[in-house]
Amino acid sequence: MKLYNIKENDEQVSFGQAVRQGLGRNQGLFFPQELPKFDDIDALLAEDFVSRSTKILSALIGDELPAEQVNSMVDAAFQFPAPINKVKDGVYALELFHGPTLAFKDFGGRFMAQSLAAVSDGGKITILTATSGDTGAAVAHAFYGMEDINVVILYPKGKISPLQEKLFCTLGKNIHTVAIDGDFDACQALVKQAFDDAALREEIGLNSANSINISRLMAQICYYFEAASQLSKEERENLVVSVPSGNFGNLTAGLLAKALGLPIKRFIAATNENDTVPRYLETGQWDPKPTVATTSNAMDVSQPNNWPRIEELCQIKGWGLDTLGKGKVSDEQSADSVRDLKAQGYLCEPHGAIAYRLLDEQLQEGETGIFLCTAHPAKFKEVVDEILGSDIDLPAPLAKHAAMELLSEDLANDFDLLKEVLRRVQ
Repeated sequence: MKLYNIKENDEQVSFGQAVRQGLGRNQGLFFPQELPKFDDIDALLAEDFVSRSTKILSALIGDELPAEQVNSMVDAAFQFPAPINKVKDGVYALELFHGPTLAFKDFGGRFMAQSLAAVSDGGKITILTATSGDTGAAVAHAFYGMEDINVVILYPKGKISPLQEKLFCTLGKNIHTVAIDGDFDACQALVKQAFDDAALREEIGLNSANSINISRLMAQICYYFEAASQLSKEERENLVVSVPSGNFGNLTAGLLAKALGLPIKRFIAATNENDTVPRYLETGQWDPKPTVATTSNAMDVSQPNNWPRIEELCQIKGWGLDTLGKGKVSDEQSADSVRDLKAQGYLCEPHGAIAYRLLDEQLQEGETGIFLCTAHPAKFKEVVDEILGSDIDLPAPLAKHAAMELLSEDLANDFDLLKEVLRRVQ
């Protein structure tokens, strides 16, 4: 598999290099030079999740890794289901929270860990990543205890849910968590500064586990196929998928699934008040505003890093950006949708509720809709309980970590201070 740097096309790397590097020169994202196309989609969808995902990922990786090895990687990473749950006629929730950290990031985080182990050259590696909530837990648990890999996770202090924080800031060992005095975009900017520092990158073997890493993005493609496999052939004919969007890796993966042949009629890019992309699609002007804190904090991103990949793919495929559905949802509206879903017998949290609301508004007669539920409602217990006047139970993983002591350190939004941390944890 060959990939190129979107910003500097002359930088071309293998799958292994892309996984080890994370980012290219000038903070450029890697993108496949060629995308395979599956012709017999019905036959592919008839396979089980692991077998199908192995074929998809093997086709993307090419002969760089043998199919048997890819199968072992997928089998180790995808040890939990991605079921769809019918909410009402023609509308389904894709539940991506059945993994160990109860969020969709488990798929990408665990496959990246397997990928990095497969392509590692034996040197020490430092994973540096920023999280707005769920990435941190998935990455921390995926890499916990792995030899010669240190993980440093930056997150905005006071801007993620307490249970999200507990899930990845209580592990210790090779997992180091840092609460930054700033928002997610400030955390992401620090990560990018680190990658721009060539000497530091070389010194500590720097890598990233955000959705900027191509292995994470590739893993996410697989659950779109898994969702479609659970529908009837008739329902798949006019399929609309609504994606709660923050850093836009999830939507990128969905569009890649479509490029590989999955028959998705259209997507809806659903955001909260941090609506840089919907405004851009409306006006053609890229105009990020200061990040706003919302109850859907994992989507509190005003400068989504994966957006260049979406534009690249749309340009390659000749898809107009105007074919993307879009919309923003306020906290009040998302709370109304959480209540609406509960009245229909489905318990949801604000991120999934945002995707549901826009799907419900934009779905047309004869279409089938899927909205992505990216996290277990209990990860946002405080918010959901307040909206519903309830006391939802904590699943075992959350209950265990909720009782543990936080191990994070606080840090000012200062790159020199971060460099000290990165060198200290070696």
